[in-house]
Amino acid sequence: MKNELIRILCEKSFQYSDKPIFKLVSGKMSSFYVNCKPATLSPRGMYLTGHLIFDALKDCKVQGVGGLTFGADPMAIATAFVSEIRKAPIKAFSIRKEKKDHGISHWIEGDMRPGEKIVILDDVATTGISTIKAIERAQSEGLQVVKVVILVDRQEGGLENIQQHVSDITAIITKEELLSEYLRLKNI
Repeated sequence: MKNELIRILCEKSFQYSDKPIFKLVSGKMSSFYVNCKPATLSPRGMYLTGHLIFDALKDCKVQGVGGLTFGADPMAIATAFVSEIRKAPIKAFSIRKEKKDHGISHWIEGDMRPGEKIVILDDVATTGISTIKAIERAQSEGLQVVKVVILVDRQEGGLENIQQHVSDITAIITKEELLSEYLRLKNI
């Protein structure tokens, strides 16, 4: 499953250049860019993502899985769907980027309750800032973050930064694995 998802990410989500032409959220320029959404929102990509993430957290005994909208949303939904099929239900939730200014003001959307144990998801980790923001917002709503799962680790220090907040962290795929497959597919 992992190798197939790497191939799908290379086909739909990974871009590479010999020169640093891609501007990242941090403002830094990079020679590669990963936008996981085309892969995680595709039927096969969603299927593979849900199974791989569920396998990475199935022994955690958690009630919920989610992260910052929008990157984590398809991953959380896919994982929750797989969890039901595997008869070990885990709820999906989404963390807002901005608190709403009407109704009940919460960071979390979903059927989560304070005290529940959760896993934070992120599609790509570079510096880890957005994942850390998700951890802090979930904790501010009374959720216990017991694990973090990253779909693609850019291998630029993000996992180490995240580990300062949550010690149990798993990356499903690394930049090295993506780049290797990308170059193989392009016959470079």
